[in-house]
Amino acid sequence: MRVGVQSTDPIDQVLGEVPMPAQLTPEDVRLAVRAVVVHTAEEWPTGPLCRNDGASYPCRLHRWGRRVLETHGLNERQIDAVIRHGNPFVHVPFPFTATEPSRQQAPRVVPPGARPTAAGRPVTPPVTAPRWPRAS
Repeated sequence: MRVGVQSTDPIDQVLGEVPMPAQLTPEDVRLAVRAVVVHTAEEWPTGPLCRNDGASYPCRLHRWGRRVLETHGLNERQIDAVIRHGNPFVHVPFPFTATEPSRQQAPRVVPPGARPTAAGRPVTPPVTAPRWPRAS
């Protein structure tokens, strides 16, 4: 069953589709990756079922994850590659562009006590364990 086809699963008919977020955030994209990887198809004699919850494939969360990743800019082939990778924690850049991750970078947060290196990146001093007085 493809995304967008009405499901005959009773839970889908009662609950409907998982709503899309109003504005995508990096957390939504991370959750969508986990949803499509964890809720993959598993072949059964009755047909493909969701590996995680046993619902008919694609289940509600898999369909939601695909819609979020498509809205984020991934195409079918890229989403299938994420699923084949099999790691629910694989990183998908935010914001995503078709050719490469965006050049926009978050401002660097320099921890207290850090000093810049020649490359301009902060280097934090090593953390040392406190020395406790020995009992004599």
